[in-house]
Amino acid sequence: MSQDDPTEFQARLKQFEGRELGEPFVARDPVNIPMIRHWCDAMSDANPVYTDPQAAEGSVHGGIVAPPTMLQAWTMRGLKPPPTKGADVQKELWGVFDSRGYTSIVAVNCDQEYARYLRPGDLLTHSVVIDSISDEKKTALGQGHFISQLHTFRDQRGETVGTMRFRLFRFKPPAKGDAPKEAPKEAPKDASKDPSRPRPPRPRPGMTRDTEHFWAALKEGKLLIQKCRSCGKLRHPPEPMCPHCNSLEWDTTLSKGRGRIYSFVVMHYPPIPAFDYPNPIALVELDEGVRIVSNVIGIPKDDIAIGMEVQCEFVACDDDLTLHQFRPVAK
Repeated sequence: MSQDDPTEFQARLKQFEGRELGEPFVARDPVNIPMIRHWCDAMSDANPVYTDPQAAEGSVHGGIVAPPTMLQAWTMRGLKPPPTKGADVQKELWGVFDSRGYTSIVAVNCDQEYARYLRPGDLLTHSVVIDSISDEKKTALGQGHFISQLHTFRDQRGETVGTMRFRLFRFKPPAKGDAPKEAPKEAPKDASKDPSRPRPPRPRPGMTRDTEHFWAALKEGKLLIQKCRSCGKLRHPPEPMCPHCNSLEWDTTLSKGRGRIYSFVVMHYPPIPAFDYPNPIALVELDEGVRIVSNVIGIPKDDIAIGMEVQCEFVACDDDLTLHQFRPVAK
């Protein structure tokens, strides 16, 4: 195959379509209640049909079931995976890409479908087929090919219990010092600095009957935290049912708006004209004990730090929307 013939290279890639990456992998352990409990603890999922035998028995499921989103977890190979059996098709495919300079990879998207709930004792088998490989595409990351995989999960009877379509992008990283082939796109401008380009309205947050009290209170300069009337536990974001005692009765308490940055990210891309960039977004742990997501304002992005003390401010985005944002506390 000529190193310079894209048609021959694409034909070589197409030969991988429909091939399994290797022999189907049988889960090391069956679906089990301890792992379900660990998952629910990590995800703060208090649905009783996953962990409460009595509640699950009285539900439509008639017993404990696993969260559907655990599908892939049951067949993970672990930190010390067993040796791969059969031909390593993935390694072969990556070698083909490497030979043409497509040495970088990034996950693009993942879609799962569930055929039924899994129950303790189910033993899954996981197989992966290369569904398709695209022609070369030009993206902001570089030029490369999208690889779509079809993952199929079957139970001990061989019946499909779920599928997952997973897409990757294998691409050529830009060489150091290479000048961009296109002029960089203009960053979003502040409307106050460019009156000829008025800023679009900020996107509305998801407002429902369960959360409308929270957004309404922000317009009044109040940061409210939902509180269970039965057990007194605080929770955020607002939910119709208490995850601790399952009570539907709730009230609110007024937060002082003081807390610390628990974690944060700085958004750079994709630019959305309604926002300024870079755009710091933090998970703030309030002094009352709950965590809340918001923007960090009044500080350069490089000075933001985990544990930094912050205070809530109420910022009017427009006549209909006021949001909570957090500014570092002056020392």
